[in-house]
Amino acid sequence: MHTKVWKKNGTTIIDKEIQEAANLLKEGEVVAFPTETVYGLGADATNEAAVRKIFEAKGRPQDNPLIAHVASAEQLKELVTYIPDYVYPLMEAFSPGPLTYILPANDFCAENVKAGLSTIGVRIPSHPIALALLQAAGKPVAAPSANVSGKPSPTQAAHVYEDLNGKISGLIDGGQTGVGLESTVIDCTGEIPVILRPGGVTKEQLEAEAGTVMIDPGLVTSSADRPKAPGMKYKHYAPEVPLYLFEGNLQAFSAFVDKEKQAGNRIGVLASNQSAEIFPDGTKVHLLGGTIEEIASSLYDGLRFFKHANVDKIVCETFPEQGIGQAVMNRLRKAADQIIKE
Repeated sequence: MHTKVWKKNGTTIIDKEIQEAANLLKEGEVVAFPTETVYGLGADATNEAAVRKIFEAKGRPQDNPLIAHVASAEQLKELVTYIPDYVYPLMEAFSPGPLTYILPANDFCAENVKAGLSTIGVRIPSHPIALALLQAAGKPVAAPSANVSGKPSPTQAAHVYEDLNGKISGLIDGGQTGVGLESTVIDCTGEIPVILRPGGVTKEQLEAEAGTVMIDPGLVTSSADRPKAPGMKYKHYAPEVPLYLFEGNLQAFSAFVDKEKQAGNRIGVLASNQSAEIFPDGTKVHLLGGTIEEIASSLYDGLRFFKHANVDKIVCETFPEQGIGQAVMNRLRKAADQIIKE
């Protein structure tokens, strides 16, 4: 299969190219496109055969539900049977944006989008290219991250091309994504909203609009037999090089890396700009940024970086779990082969 690539002209994709990509979606093909979180792999959410191509291209387990992306609140309402009152202030504050709502589903979308559940995840992305594509397609678009299942999500078109070239019909290159982590997913089927996956909208931000917000125990135990949302059951985000997550102070972190190097292991380090200063010259350090927002934005690129850097292990520091730091640590724990505590 030939994968056609459309590149942005200045800051946007021209209307003709958006329409060409939308036509492929209407024809039952899959197209990767940028959102404000990560690149998504889209198919017509009402077409079961088209949605099946997403699972095939990614190698994604069939019981892992997808998120339907829509262009407006009106379109969102068409996919569900009921919306609790507390959802409306959340939509006013965060949609379009990196927030996915789990709501009771009707039969509008294909069954394999919902993975056999009675609920569906829906969000309105804020990226201008994503919105333009959704508007041109005129249908909800199911779109998980555009990567091989279980690997780090793509935040650049080059990541998508590396994973899926020849497996999908099209790729819209919209440059680097913004947030860099997937959307926050909240279960809105009960009286109180429950976070199923932390992401670009934090618990504190949600509570400022909707009052009490719970955190699903599955975020800690990863025991969901039939996950309501992506990221709850299977190992995700793992780089091809083994990842070690180090929990300890910086001096112990540096000593651990030095011990590994003395044992003959070639080590790559993922660290904040500030922490990187503790390592001696010659250490392969990939900088993630100075703020937690910068770290979130560059995390997946960092996890992919060492694939071609001739290292045996990646060692990454841990970060405070305030704000989006909770989402950063959720992804790192999901990706890690081992957690080192000292």
